[in-house]
Amino acid sequence: MEDEIRLIGDDGDELTLYVIEETKIAGVNYLLAAEDEEGDSEVYILKDVSPADSLEAEYEIVEDESEQSYLIKIFSELLEDVDFEL
Repeated sequence: MEDEIRLIGDDGDELTLYVIEETKIAGVNYLLAAEDEEGDSEVYILKDVSPADSLEAEYEIVEDESEQSYLIKIFSELLEDVDFEL
């Protein structure tokens, strides 16, 4: 998967991430993304927070530790041979 996503922070800084994997849990889309295309950099879990009727997805970084722990287990199963740190 080679999708690229750009996030704009509250301070206006832009962060470009490359999507490694995606999944849908309880009707919510989640992305596992990294700062480089190989996934060798820091990874982030993103949650789709856009309204259901929106034509464009709006993502934010998952910061809740319990939600991160749960999702990292899911992504670990999807990407069997990959070790990653948030």
